[in-house]
Amino acid sequence: MASSHGFENPPTLEPASGGGEVVDDFGGQKAYVTGSAGSKAAVVLIFDAFGFEAPNLRKIADKVASSGYFVVVPDFLHGDPYDPSNPNNPGMWMQEHNPQNAFEEAKPVIAAIKEKGVCSIGAAGYCWGAKVVVELAKVHEIQAAVLLHPSLLTVDDIKEVKCPISILGAEIDRSSPPELLKQFEQILSANSEIDHFVKIFPGVPHGWAVRYSDNDASAVTSAKEALQDMSHWFNKYLN
Repeated sequence: MASSHGFENPPTLEPASGGGEVVDDFGGQKAYVTGSAGSKAAVVLIFDAFGFEAPNLRKIADKVASSGYFVVVPDFLHGDPYDPSNPNNPGMWMQEHNPQNAFEEAKPVIAAIKEKGVCSIGAAGYCWGAKVVVELAKVHEIQAAVLLHPSLLTVDDIKEVKCPISILGAEIDRSSPPELLKQFEQILSANSEIDHFVKIFPGVPHGWAVRYSDNDASAVTSAKEALQDMSHWFNKYLN
């Protein structure tokens, strides 16, 4: 998301979308929650610049929950997603929304999940959110990580990951081009203690996994495949 790719194809936000519910305080954050609160496995979904009211994101949360997970989508943007109509440029928005702050805010959210008796927690991040997930993966806060068209990541970030990680990237992506993802894969392959999966989806742009159009059959198919890959990773390491 350091490039303009992170802000293309903005969704129409729908505060009431999804089959779950919005709670005002989950670990100190407003959040969309879905799935069984009695589940022993949970997933934290961390969105891109457009926040937690994106309908496709909530559909994904509901689908993950249907596999038996308690899913939490915290509003780490505090009601201030990127607004394409705002004259403020993407650079200014990024300065005001540092993923490092969201990482710190995620810790109490994870603690609140554990208080419900959850034994294993995974996290998935899209674009901006992928940076937050990697920070959590560096410090043993989660048991499995999934990154989808990630942004803001460096080789050094990947070197510090301490849990199984799946990276699902786009062929057409200036934020994390295939060349960078292949570097990530080389680093992970050199560490036999951390299981990993790296996949580059052909012909899709940055943001494809969550900012697809329901009217584009090919885009929907690719997004569905990404969701299946993500679900497989969580089923492998959280159950």
